[in-house]
Amino acid sequence: QVHLVLSGGGSVQAGGSLSLSCAASGKIFSIGNMYWFRQAPGVRRELVASVTSSGSTNHADSVKGRFTISRDNVKKTIYLQMNSLKPEDTADYYCAADVVTTDQARYTAWGEGAQVTVST
Repeated sequence: QVHLVLSGGGSVQAGGSLSLSCAASGKIFSIGNMYWFRQAPGVRRELVASVTSSGSTNHADSVKGRFTISRDNVKKTIYLQMNSLKPEDTADYYCAADVVTTDQARYTAWGEGAQVTVST
């Protein structure tokens, strides 16, 4: 099937920067939109940013101007550069991708979460 492997994250003080990457592999025929989500304890999962296959991006208002999503179609990888981090950015971050497999199955694949902790 399709696997999404996430790397990056960690802990940083407020105002600092962190980055995440998410690489897709497996029986992939094509990948459509790719996403970054986050979920803090006791809070609903939130869409942070998305990028289409052609590179068009959208960012949540809460991260606009601070976070940047990007994509490398050759590597089947998306990135999230997080600058000017705030304590409220603390959450588990997840990547997701709308995939079509070589068997022509269509679904949204998810990676496992990576913790981002921002301290004051």
